[in-house]
Amino acid sequence: MKIKTLLLAGFATLALSACGHKLKDGNYQLHILSTNDVHSTWFDSTYVGSAQRNSLFAMNHYIDSVRSVYGFDNVALIDAGDCLQGDNAAYYYNYVDTLSPHLFPRLMGYMKYDAIAVGNHDIETGHPVYDRVSSELLNHDAPFLAANAIRLSDGRAYFPEYKILHKAGLKVAVIGYTNANIKAWLTEELYEGMTFQKIIDQVSSDIEKVRSKEKPDVMVVAMHSGCGNGDGKIRENEALDVFNNIKGIDFLVCGHDHRPNVITRDTTCLLNSGSHSRYVAHGTLDLVVKDGKVAGKTFASELIKVKPEMADTAMRAAFLKEYQAVKAFTLKPVGTLNTDLVTRDAYAGMCDYLNLIHTVGLGCAPAEISIAAPLTYNGTVKAGGLIYNDLFTIYPYENQLFVIKMTGLQIKNYLEKSYDQWVNTVSSPEDHILKIQKTDDPRTQQKGWSFIWRTYNFDSAAGINYTVDVTKPFGQRINIGSMASGAPFSLERTYNVAMTSYRASGGGNLLRDGAGIDTERISDITVARYPEIREIIYQYLQANGSIDREAIGRKDVIGSWSFVPRALAAPALARDLSLLFK
Repeated sequence: MKIKTLLLAGFATLALSACGHKLKDGNYQLHILSTNDVHSTWFDSTYVGSAQRNSLFAMNHYIDSVRSVYGFDNVALIDAGDCLQGDNAAYYYNYVDTLSPHLFPRLMGYMKYDAIAVGNHDIETGHPVYDRVSSELLNHDAPFLAANAIRLSDGRAYFPEYKILHKAGLKVAVIGYTNANIKAWLTEELYEGMTFQKIIDQVSSDIEKVRSKEKPDVMVVAMHSGCGNGDGKIRENEALDVFNNIKGIDFLVCGHDHRPNVITRDTTCLLNSGSHSRYVAHGTLDLVVKDGKVAGKTFASELIKVKPEMADTAMRAAFLKEYQAVKAFTLKPVGTLNTDLVTRDAYAGMCDYLNLIHTVGLGCAPAEISIAAPLTYNGTVKAGGLIYNDLFTIYPYENQLFVIKMTGLQIKNYLEKSYDQWVNTVSSPEDHILKIQKTDDPRTQQKGWSFIWRTYNFDSAAGINYTVDVTKPFGQRINIGSMASGAPFSLERTYNVAMTSYRASGGGNLLRDGAGIDTERISDITVARYPEIREIIYQYLQANGSIDREAIGRKDVIGSWSFVPRALAAPALARDLSLLFK
């Protein structure tokens, strides 16, 4: 799949004296290759089975082909962040093998990346990981960049702000930014000593500062921020805000939203390669200099679909030892599963998959109620022997477990907000009970039905008995009957509620918009913090040896919830789920 646009710029000639030096008359062609949100899909195998997948190996095949055609010195390679989380390989080198040089900087060095913007999931790994990785990346001349990650101690940038490249006979400045919304998702200990400024608030001054000091010919902004709507209202998605309003940017490389996109205008180009090594974004600048002046600029852009089977065999061989180490860790037996765990069952009611998450949450004192969402959209772990790889399907993120104080009314309102993201008010079994939409996007070749909102924000609760009335509007759907034990539930009483660190820090805005809790002051109501939830599940297996339906499904512990009225909800649910997962 390939998308290409070409626009000729017939704009007024610009004196190159503004750049502080003169280029020779002639034609210059610069190629920008961009990746983002790779989420550590570094290897072309998932460690179990023989199927190939999208990977850095496959992307490198295309990257090298572009360099072969146009010349290495005419191509810049930039990543827009979220590199250090999402796969067993990153977890292994982040937290298991912490003595060897980290694998990620070595991969970036092998592929000869020029610069990398810091992603929010990179910060999520914690200071020991990203500080180490940042240092090692400098050894490979591929720095982590984040001009808006500001030290509290002196007001200076925590990471390098920009890098100067010399490509295609041009001086190229690359300024990097991380996501401005990090504090809404992560606990303070992960970014201790830093704060994060909105990109739109500082990018103009940064451009002018770099332009004044370095006199570049080409300006690139690499930002780990989604496209958004361009209305300035979404802090985590500022790319279109910057693209539409900030002058002087030739290429804007962005990410975070996992939505592949390229936009070409007469004086600028936006590149977003999507996620998980599925695409490489390719931007081209043709610059004409005549009589010492820029006589014209031509921009082109395309999305190149990566073919998993085209993995770079030399790169695979170079990192075979590292792959084998991760695979050995991945295949380590961890216990026995005596019931299938099917993540999509969570959209219909109580299920074994979420019962497990709730059970380990409620097992962390002093939790009385657990709140959790399905973090794998459509995964299945079959009953039988479990290996460590299965724990990544059960719980793919490095979230910690928090226990916070919430009143009964806040819990009720929180659940109202959560279910409103995935449930419609219906009057007939023929209505869509789930908030789904049909997608037919020729740009990305995505077809079929999907949820409108992100499923990792579809929280349900355990430790209580409640129903969700799909005939009622938002605010009137949730009826909490009692605690799981049968004890009364009170809207006035305060309860200890287990949830992820992502949610407690404000992720999904459910605490703020549903419960009315200021997550900037979450420490004031936090009563306990536990390790990563995947680690808690591992400890559960070490203590019990197995996961049994009877143990994780005790009604006097986890309680129950269901959609009502059943006669209306059941057929509507069955139909919607068949559309989503056929």
